[in-house]
Amino acid sequence: MYPKNLSSIRKVYRFISPLKCFHTTSHHIPKPSEFPTFLQSSSSFPLNLQQGKQVHARLILNEVTDANPLLLAMYLRCGSFVDAKNLFYQIDLGCIKRWNLMIRGLVKIGLFHFALLFYFKMLGCGVSPDNFTFPSVVKACSALNHVRFGILIHEAIMLMGFEMNVFVGSSLINFYVENGYINRARSLFDKMPVRDCVLWNVMLIGYVKRLELDKAIDIFEEMRKGKTKPNEVTFAAIFSVCASEGMVNFGTQLHGLVVSCGLESNSTVANTLLSVYSKFGWLSDSRKLFDTICRADLVSWNGMISGYVQNGFMEDASCLFNEMISSGIKPDSITFSSFLPAVTGLGSYGKGREIHGYILRHGVPFDVFLKSALIDAYLKCRDVEMARNIYNQSTKVDVVMCTAMISGYALNGMNNDALEIFRRLLQEKIRPNAVTLASVLPACAELTALKVGKELHGNIIKNRLADGCHVGSAVLDMYAKCGRLDLAHHVFERLSERDSVCWNSMISSCSQNGKPEEAIDLFQRMGKTGTNYDCVSISAALSACANLPALHCGKEIHGFMIKSSLCSDLFAKSALIDMYAKCGNLGLAQHVFDMMEEKNEISWNSIIAAYGNHGRHKDCLTLFHEMLKNKIQPDHVTFLAIISACGHAGQVNDGIHYFHSMIEEYGIPARMEHYSCMVDLFGRAGHLNEAFETIKSMPFSPDAGIWGTLLGACRTHGNVELAEVASRHLFDLDPQNSGYYVLLSNLLADAGHWRSVLKVRNLMKERGVQKIPGYSWIEVNSTTHIFVAADQSHSQSKHIYSLLKTLLLELKREGYVPQLHLSTHPQVS
Repeated sequence: MYPKNLSSIRKVYRFISPLKCFHTTSHHIPKPSEFPTFLQSSSSFPLNLQQGKQVHARLILNEVTDANPLLLAMYLRCGSFVDAKNLFYQIDLGCIKRWNLMIRGLVKIGLFHFALLFYFKMLGCGVSPDNFTFPSVVKACSALNHVRFGILIHEAIMLMGFEMNVFVGSSLINFYVENGYINRARSLFDKMPVRDCVLWNVMLIGYVKRLELDKAIDIFEEMRKGKTKPNEVTFAAIFSVCASEGMVNFGTQLHGLVVSCGLESNSTVANTLLSVYSKFGWLSDSRKLFDTICRADLVSWNGMISGYVQNGFMEDASCLFNEMISSGIKPDSITFSSFLPAVTGLGSYGKGREIHGYILRHGVPFDVFLKSALIDAYLKCRDVEMARNIYNQSTKVDVVMCTAMISGYALNGMNNDALEIFRRLLQEKIRPNAVTLASVLPACAELTALKVGKELHGNIIKNRLADGCHVGSAVLDMYAKCGRLDLAHHVFERLSERDSVCWNSMISSCSQNGKPEEAIDLFQRMGKTGTNYDCVSISAALSACANLPALHCGKEIHGFMIKSSLCSDLFAKSALIDMYAKCGNLGLAQHVFDMMEEKNEISWNSIIAAYGNHGRHKDCLTLFHEMLKNKIQPDHVTFLAIISACGHAGQVNDGIHYFHSMIEEYGIPARMEHYSCMVDLFGRAGHLNEAFETIKSMPFSPDAGIWGTLLGACRTHGNVELAEVASRHLFDLDPQNSGYYVLLSNLLADAGHWRSVLKVRNLMKERGVQKIPGYSWIEVNSTTHIFVAADQSHSQSKHIYSLLKTLLLELKREGYVPQLHLSTHPQVS
């Protein structure tokens, strides 16, 4: 049966490829008396090949033949396969030790094909392998990923009775683990009579690599029940499980076990613990541990800096980096890759350039991760040219660098450039990963490129990446921003797993797309699933309450914020100010603002906008000057709120002043929203020509919102000529928006242009535009009541319409004249 098994092996192993050797030179030649010591000395290896050949020549001259095994080992360690092979055939081929030496040596220098070839030659010479042969043979199979061949070797091992040998069994278990046959490995592991720490670690690491984390913990606990003491490799593996699964309590217990095992000073274990505590967000504990390390190595410094950055402690990361430089530890590419996000987080553009200069001066290896970190830093600091220069210096297209460029371009509003980089990636036949796809989807969303977005979604489904939370959030956000909230809902409901990012994205999408009720329902569903709320969840839900408005629900969320740790979050507090203001309670909005211990530009913007929306123009400007006294720099949102407040109050000159002040004094370029506010400012005051001139002076093409604002002003002031100009643009930019058709139609009817009214109505029919009925809502006793025109679905509709009829009579007595021209003209019905 054994010869039959060997025949099967020979059939499988048909291909052997020769490898080249390398040569070195040296000048020192030992004396003949030093030969045995010289050849056996570990310090002589890797021995210079030329020197070794000279030793061999002297041995031949001195007729010394018993040193051949040592010479063979020397040639193998020097990587000279040809010399080793020539010498091998001169010695006794009937000795298994010589074959083992040859096979083991070939495996050590990476000549795995030749190792297997010599194994077959040995069998052909009638020499039977022993327990020292198989570990090397199995290792060669593992290195070559020859699983079928390894299984046949395993059968031969069982036939010869070596399976339970600790060295042979260990090599087989390692072979199965490395090639993904974890169940075969476990089956053999359970049979082993002796299991040392190395063998336990092989199984433990195997489960961790396959993400079978429950089994990894089980085998660790099984190991602890036995007499085997865990070492640093064991703890490194099991701590990685704690970090990935967020097992805080188990992690702290393991720390105690590390101390009891006397490994707390071991650098490998300490560095792994640093990583674990950082991932838990326990930076104070991580820092205490770091400070107790007697001689912190580069890995320790990198781990601590990375922990600070990942948890948003950018100042601490910066201080630690400076401390590292002062202590004489030379940073490497990993240090800079970890630290550069802190530079952008602090907005320190100059520091980023200094680091780049240090990297170039000190010859720090410019690997792909460091290049990507630099690209990311420059793009976040708005230096697109520098980022592009670094990217273009790389001759090889890499998915990590391309992802950094795509993400950065999208951040800087260069969405077409982002898509171009993505196309280049595909042209190079490089497969985009989940992060790449999640980075390019926002570019599609901003361009409202629904077709491209759908193609990307198809690619995501094809590559089985659709279930990932990060990618799923980007997909549903893209659909929502492209106006397909239905598809966003569909993607969300199909996600097998949802984290807080997915929930936040869906809640924000509903709130921003005019579905505040759905946003609040989703917020409540999120809480019921046990997903933790964060500042984004709270802000999105409060925005929905503001848009509804739903004061009672907003107050409930405020109560939750007070009970939880979110009460101190600046973004959530700013959203709370906005919610109270939009729900009509300016007093509570002011109270929330006054109670804030720390205020940033977002907080000030929220309270300024609150007073502006309530028509409190003077209070709005007073707050603006108070903001400047507190040394808070205004941004584009600040001026948007001020110009809007001026418009509502009819203060045209003030609005013009602050618009120019924004551009000239503060260097903030005017955006589309600012021009829209200026058009509204002039439009409300009846200065329609100035509004039109503002549109014509814009440095970019006006969108539908700008022309819609002008059309609304024309309707108010009865300017038919400008209204027709605005409507022509609107019917091209947003042809399916029924509101613009109705607005123009009403204006033309007011002016008595009935033929034009009919033309507008016919145009709506031709384009298939359906008039969307308007609706309003009111909150009474914590319940929101929604009303649609001519709707009778409300339970108290008869009483409501009766009251409305009474109110209409009262209005008529006061001089109100209903505008019924559209329904009374015979041509419009």
